[in-house]
Amino acid sequence: MPRLTWALCAAGAAALALPQTTFAQSESSLPPIVVQGSQKPKRSATRAPRRAANDTRPAASPTSPAALPRPGGGGSLTVPNTAQATAAIARTPGAVAVVADTEFKNGPANTVKDILGWVPGVILQMRYGPDARLSIRGSGLTRGYGNRGINPMMDGIPISTSDGLFDLYEVDPTAYRYVEVFKGANALRYGANSLGGAINFVMPTGRDASPFEARFDAGSFGYVKTQVSSGGAYGPADYFITTSAQREDGYREHSQSHVERLNANFGYQISPDVETRFYINANSWRARIPGELTKDMAMNSPRSANPVWVQQDQQRNIDSIRIANKTTLRFDSTTVDFGLYGLERHVMHPIYQWLDFRVHDYGGFARATDDRVIGGFRNRLVGGVNVQNGTIDIDYFTNLANAVKGPLVASYGWKSKNITAYAENSLYVLPNVALVAGGQFLHASRDQQDRFLSDGDQSGSRSWDLFSPKVGVLWDIDSASQVYANVSRNAEAPTFDVNSFQSPASSSVNAQTGTTYEIGTRGRKPDFTWDISLYRTQLRNEFQCLTTAPWSPCTVVNADRTVHQGIEAGLGVAFLKSAFAQDDRIWLNIAYTYSDFHFDNDARYGFNRLPAVPPHYVRAELLYKHPSGFYAGPNVEWMPRAFFADNANSLTVDPYALLNFRIGYDAGKGWSGYVEARNLLDTRYISTAIAAGTATAASELFNPGMGRAIYGGLRYRM
Repeated sequence: MPRLTWALCAAGAAALALPQTTFAQSESSLPPIVVQGSQKPKRSATRAPRRAANDTRPAASPTSPAALPRPGGGGSLTVPNTAQATAAIARTPGAVAVVADTEFKNGPANTVKDILGWVPGVILQMRYGPDARLSIRGSGLTRGYGNRGINPMMDGIPISTSDGLFDLYEVDPTAYRYVEVFKGANALRYGANSLGGAINFVMPTGRDASPFEARFDAGSFGYVKTQVSSGGAYGPADYFITTSAQREDGYREHSQSHVERLNANFGYQISPDVETRFYINANSWRARIPGELTKDMAMNSPRSANPVWVQQDQQRNIDSIRIANKTTLRFDSTTVDFGLYGLERHVMHPIYQWLDFRVHDYGGFARATDDRVIGGFRNRLVGGVNVQNGTIDIDYFTNLANAVKGPLVASYGWKSKNITAYAENSLYVLPNVALVAGGQFLHASRDQQDRFLSDGDQSGSRSWDLFSPKVGVLWDIDSASQVYANVSRNAEAPTFDVNSFQSPASSSVNAQTGTTYEIGTRGRKPDFTWDISLYRTQLRNEFQCLTTAPWSPCTVVNADRTVHQGIEAGLGVAFLKSAFAQDDRIWLNIAYTYSDFHFDNDARYGFNRLPAVPPHYVRAELLYKHPSGFYAGPNVEWMPRAFFADNANSLTVDPYALLNFRIGYDAGKGWSGYVEARNLLDTRYISTAIAAGTATAASELFNPGMGRAIYGGLRYRM
């Protein structure tokens, strides 16, 4: 596909809206569409209603009074249920999604890809175990370890370190009621202004959780997972607690891992308009790292590990605990949320060196939402302040082989401060048209104190003041469709691993900034759903984490000018209705992501494509769904075109297609179960490539994808 001609793209998006010609003020809100291959035919009666791709109930405009769901009414004031979250997110004039738990809990529920793998625009490339590269619109796409460029949250509380890096091992798909995805500056609601946006993993509360739930999953390569949860409400108090443990031998040599997780929240309604809630998240992860291979090794010996990684017994071992509180106050037309949190994390990480560091993060937030009629026009104002500060005490030792800690070779104290103030106002100039304007100011600082001076003093500090405005429009064409457009800025400060304090001359990695133009449409009809967005981002100083030598971390540099543009499209079509039973369906679900990321007349790389991400990525499924709860069908994961592993565009990752199949039964309560087969043809492919400036056939940049695997599970809900 050639690079996008944006005038034609905009015309195409407008054409999609032409059949929706009736203007109507509606009775409830139109949620965003997430085309999911894992939709369940039924839901538990204990849960809030959800809007699935095959939901035939009429949807409606967020401008109507019924589109203003107020928390409470027997539910939680601090945590919206799925329907309330879906209604709220639909007020965003940009690409967003809510993924209900009914979309990911009837499968292995092992990794973050099981949650977000069907959301267009979200790229998930697995490394080993639960670890993956997570990218939205090209955020952090060159990182060989960790992730950045997205604000990840649990119940609105950050899970990244204060400098912006995050891991995915804490994400337990069995713990959440739903997951919110805000792409790019559409995450302003959470104070996020990064290129990728924000992802918020939301637990149930005792007011919408099952009194008892348990599941057992097992599968190929030694995968075993158990999970149990309980929830309930007793007058003004409620609780939800879930714990899980999983282990796997791993597809590759030297990739064993096991992880234990505890997630809980406890709420108390002080009055009908005041509620406070406490959160606890505790996690322990032990993993061996197989390391990257050459392309030849990855394709011909995909189960092998890098021998140097094995000899050094490279590992990633993390213990963490997070405690937080959130309180909500409700007034006539205004809701105020505020809270505090603290995080302790210990990382024991023998790699080419033996890294031992402790993270101490703390922060708070306050947000007010005012929704009222002013001068005959509905107006909605959201404003808030976020504080995320922390320290990292990190020591580097020699790895004497076999993960034996040797002499100290470096020691640092890192301090990071981030203060964000933001506001966004939506003025409905017509009952079904909202004009949106907002902005965010970020003050960020990074301070490094060198505590090992025999190799010189590498202490230093830097700070940034960054402003990111946004304007947009949201048009509810009728009760079942929307069109939106926006222009926004984004800005990100560097993380500590940039190593920008080695000497005064090397403090040259600047903040990444960019401007995004976006247009899109979403909607649903009884047997047809769609969610399509087109965007173009022009970046300055894009962070690139480039591998320069084997067995060592990448070096972060700024690219000059780059362009990220693409299409995110989700479609769902029902056909052969009532073929074998009344109200049965066969659904065709498609999620397509087109990513055209390239340099913009770079002095060295010209207009070369940026590495590490495929230009086309398609997931498609044919799923038969019986009203009794039975479902079955095949699906494919297809990368039809090669992508590059380096800026020079000299080494490619080959196209591939994976065939999968699943079958199961879920009636909402009682017993349910599934069997899922992945990569049935045992196709060899590369799942992740770390990036280099110029790569050769000997470059060790590749993680092979998993071979044929079968999973099965049983679940019981009261």
